[in-house]
Amino acid sequence: MFAEFITITVRSLKLDKTLYKDNRNFSEAGIYFAISIIIITAIIGIIPNNVLLNFASLYYGEIKPPRLGVVLITSGFAWFLKSLYLFVVGLIMFPKKQIKSGFKKTLITVGFAHSPFIFNFLILDIKLIFLTLIIYLWYSATLIVGINQIYQFNNLLKSAIIVLAPIIVLIIYSISLLGNFQSGIIS
Repeated sequence: MFAEFITITVRSLKLDKTLYKDNRNFSEAGIYFAISIIIITAIIGIIPNNVLLNFASLYYGEIKPPRLGVVLITSGFAWFLKSLYLFVVGLIMFPKKQIKSGFKKTLITVGFAHSPFIFNFLILDIKLIFLTLIIYLWYSATLIVGINQIYQFNNLLKSAIIVLAPIIVLIIYSISLLGNFQSGIIS
């Protein structure tokens, strides 16, 4: 069982599209493997969060990190919301008659795609915080490959649009807020 978990994690890290074609990976054990990846990556994610909080504490005073329970619940909720978003948008925006993927398959795919976040343990210092971008891009790539396979899209563009749309909207919104903030300072 543990060997199968490691195999799934490594195949996800390698962007192996056959991982998502094998129906055995979406059995009852698949959901437990996905949950395990989410829990492990949530716990490991505490490391770069603490690095950022310690850095911010230098400027804003002591900032206490969230409790482990809050981190786990938030990670689980975010996993569920991301899966729901991908399921609804993927099937509504780009419907295909031969798609037989249910929500459970999307949930498992998103869980498997979180594998790159295992490398967050490397971010032990603020000088290494740039690795969060690399790890997030890797996560996005694994998610694009997985969504492309389970929804049987003909190209990666549809998957990329679905997966990257929320982050692109967030970046645009952040830039507009920054522009409004800076124009308020200049005025």
